[in-house]
Amino acid sequence: MKTRLMILAVSLVSFSGGAAAFDLGKFLEDRVKQDMNKDKQTQQAPSRSASTGSPPARQKVDAAQLGFALFGDYTLEEENRIGSQISGNLLGAVQLVRDDKLQNYVNLVGNWVALQSGRQDVTWRFGVLETDDINAFAAPGGYIFMTKGLYRLLDNEADLAGVLGHEIAHVTQKHHLKVLKQSSLIGALGQVASSKARGSDPAVQNLIGNGAEIMARGLDKDAEYEADRIGLVYAARAGYTPWGLPGVLQDMAALPAKDGRTGLLFKTHPHPADRLASLGEAVDGRLDDVQGKELPDRFYRIR
Repeated sequence: MKTRLMILAVSLVSFSGGAAAFDLGKFLEDRVKQDMNKDKQTQQAPSRSASTGSPPARQKVDAAQLGFALFGDYTLEEENRIGSQISGNLLGAVQLVRDDKLQNYVNLVGNWVALQSGRQDVTWRFGVLETDDINAFAAPGGYIFMTKGLYRLLDNEADLAGVLGHEIAHVTQKHHLKVLKQSSLIGALGQVASSKARGSDPAVQNLIGNGAEIMARGLDKDAEYEADRIGLVYAARAGYTPWGLPGVLQDMAALPAKDGRTGLLFKTHPHPADRLASLGEAVDGRLDDVQGKELPDRFYRIR
């Protein structure tokens, strides 16, 4: 079982050309730095009241935003638009692998696994990104991406199903939306600059900077552990051996600590050994009798 990693999200529409080396981690981290610099400039800019000698206006609590952050939820339309905006920004910087058979295959497997999640209200989209980084991401609304570097580490279809199952679980459990709601709460209390995503879709105007941060800094470890547990179940329901994802984690744990391809992965996820330990404790022999397939012969090999 040779496999590895997890998945990111974006829309799968057309394949544009040229396979250039791309540092996904650097792109995401640069994006966060740009947002933070914009915030600093906004906060440091002298106000009109300061230049006239009058005291600056006190920041106010946004009652509507506070109410949403505490008691509200995103509509399905908002979830889709948030995911579309985040994934569109990503695809604007890194291309999909120009291999229609690969993309179609990953979408077939991904949609079959997603069918086991019961989340039928979103359109699931899967894509493989043209970068040797080892990583994967998810965005709200069913956008899932994995990198070519990760895909090359997989040995069979069960490995792929396990990795996709983990990312699908992030969407079904709305992990990213929960983080954005926390950011909304901070914003409602007047702690966040409002200039982060000026010019973007109004429904997600203040979320794109935060979306880049989620990708660059990752979710908290509890969300990753939960996605491991749920993703393993989704893959097993789909008829695959439940040991695909654990096999991937085991292979990732064996990678050299200074492997440049895993820089962002190890920043955004708990160490694979810790994830394996958490998963083993949660499963605790419950799936020992579950029979499933690995399907190495059906697994699509990248040329």
